[in-house]
Amino acid sequence: MSHKPLSLTYLLRPSSIKSEKAPALFMFHGYGSNEEDLFSFASELPEELMIFSVKAPYGLEPFGHAWYAINFDAEQGKWSDDEQAKESREKIVAFMDEAIEVYNLDKENITLLGFSQGTILSYAVALSYPEKVKNVVALSGYINENILVDNYADKDHSGLNIYASHGQVDQVIPLEWAQKSPEFLKNLNIPTTYKEFPVGHGVSQQNFFSFKNWLQEHI
Repeated sequence: MSHKPLSLTYLLRPSSIKSEKAPALFMFHGYGSNEEDLFSFASELPEELMIFSVKAPYGLEPFGHAWYAINFDAEQGKWSDDEQAKESREKIVAFMDEAIEVYNLDKENITLLGFSQGTILSYAVALSYPEKVKNVVALSGYINENILVDNYADKDHSGLNIYASHGQVDQVIPLEWAQKSPEFLKNLNIPTTYKEFPVGHGVSQQNFFSFKNWLQEHI
């Protein structure tokens, strides 16, 4: 279906709610993927949600997209472009504001769902701007403190809820990086559900049903 143009490219699944402002779910894919990846979840998720699956702004060769560059450098190992990540954080916030306006969404009921790099950005948006987000589903990612706004710790995060999960044999993002998240979030007084699954860098069926049930309880 065709949409009014917003600042980022996206796929949309309409909400079943017609008479009032709908709650919304914004999905952010991983490095090297695109907006079609997580959109495969959309048909299985609560029908009252208006779902946006957003394409990251930076194209990769030969295909795929990224929220920020990851350089595979022999000396530094994997190196993330944090400045580019901050730019993407702000692009996501601007996109959410536009979507809320254009689609008349319930701005008090916004959920972010990320996978991998998309999770890193979802954390960055929610922890930097907690007043804009109600729930985060953080799949196979971690919190990068370097891309949060400077005064994030002074903000009120008590309205946030977070579901985080990780594969126990994730070969892309180390499990111990994700295991730091619950303590970090607890220090900000954010209620957090953290789960591990016996998979690699991906979302198992068990993981999907787990976050889906959590989402149904929190929207």
